[in-house]
Amino acid sequence: MPLGTILIADDDTAIRTVLTQALNRAGYEVRATGQAGTLWRWIQAGDGDLVITDVVMPDENAFDVLPRIKNIRPDLPIIVMSAQNTFMTAIRASERGAYEYLPKPFDLKELLSIVSRAMDRPRGAGAVEQAHAPDDIPLVGRSTAMQEIYRALARLMQTDLTVMINGESGTGKELVARALHDYGKRRKGPFVAVNMAAIPRDLIESELFGHEKGAFTGALQRATGRFEQAEGGTLFLDEIGDMPMEAQTRLLRVLQQGEYTTVGGRTPIRTNVRIVAATNKDLRQLIQQGLFREDLFFRLNVVPLRLPPLRERSEDIPDLVRHFFTLVEKEGLQRKQIDAGALERMKRYSWPGNVRELENMVRRLAALYPQDTITEILIETELSASAPQQSLSEPVKAVMAEESLSEAVDRHLSAYFAEFKGDLPPPGLYHRILREIEEPLIGAALSATRGNQIKAAELLGLNRNTLRKKIRDLDLRVIRTPR
Repeated sequence: MPLGTILIADDDTAIRTVLTQALNRAGYEVRATGQAGTLWRWIQAGDGDLVITDVVMPDENAFDVLPRIKNIRPDLPIIVMSAQNTFMTAIRASERGAYEYLPKPFDLKELLSIVSRAMDRPRGAGAVEQAHAPDDIPLVGRSTAMQEIYRALARLMQTDLTVMINGESGTGKELVARALHDYGKRRKGPFVAVNMAAIPRDLIESELFGHEKGAFTGALQRATGRFEQAEGGTLFLDEIGDMPMEAQTRLLRVLQQGEYTTVGGRTPIRTNVRIVAATNKDLRQLIQQGLFREDLFFRLNVVPLRLPPLRERSEDIPDLVRHFFTLVEKEGLQRKQIDAGALERMKRYSWPGNVRELENMVRRLAALYPQDTITEILIETELSASAPQQSLSEPVKAVMAEESLSEAVDRHLSAYFAEFKGDLPPPGLYHRILREIEEPLIGAALSATRGNQIKAAELLGLNRNTLRKKIRDLDLRVIRTPR
């Protein structure tokens, strides 16, 4: 006796054949069609225990059929397949009540596993509430790595599970956190983002939980914290690895008991906030160093999401480039085209700054170059302009060799200009030189002060807020070590 009847709808004969044979061997009875209308008639007649359907059909889009199916048979599990492997495809499948979304090409073993789980799941859960999400696309890419992210996000949208996003700087951690909020059940509430690395360590508790009047010197009135501001919505804690121990203890109480007290306050305050945290550090290593609480890590790491660096999904670069050119055109800059050679050169580059670096380059290409079409030569020019940066830090080292800084810079620039044989180098030289001087200088000051930004600011003669901004702009990693 068959394990159940599965209805397949796909206009590709080969896919119908492969699925039918595989499901038959697994013990299921199969009915297959290439028309959405036929699928709909079968479902109206009460046929089938599970549906596998493509999105784009000759007569009707499956996303238009799914709400009707869920209306008359809310317990019927539906697996959606699509070659349109975008973030919005995964989200729309989830919004319309699909049990699972699979991008094409799919792994047959994975599909059979999903079918087995869907057939064994308890029925009676009812229809999934449809979300009314924004129309803009927040995430771009069709690589296998991004497909896994899309599917994970689609499963998490209608939950309040705590999520930990791990990824290098520039991979889009806040973008993913915003997508979780904007397309989830808390989308009507506020989204509040806090960057731990950008707040003085002695003010983080007040920033997060608020403070009472007179709680400390300068607390002239009661101040609301980010938890209170995010009530009913999502609180995004970026660079969570930079949170000091005292604040970690307070945050752990919130995650364990759902309440907190303001700095200087005594009355517990109940909170209804979803926590999404992010880091570019290895928190397990910080735990071993005694800089991060292990119990807090496990509370935050309920659902871990790893964002791949751009070098691991270089096939997404053409889509990303076109997306960014569309954005800059909306901002008033000239529309640009990019040729195949230029895209191939960009795909071979390692992108240490990840998607953020790519977006910045696209903006420069749109703003600085008059050409309508971006060629490989222009891309090579941009990439070579960044290459000398690795050696521009040599003037700082030269000071240690009793050569003055100005002499070292002059020597280096003379050699740099000579490489262009009378032509001018790419625009932006001043800012590139300034950045390469600032980065090792600030890094040395932070190293000398063991990551203490207040002392580093005093050493450099900078305002503390100015130093924090430069650290953020330069993407410097600050690790505070005990003496």
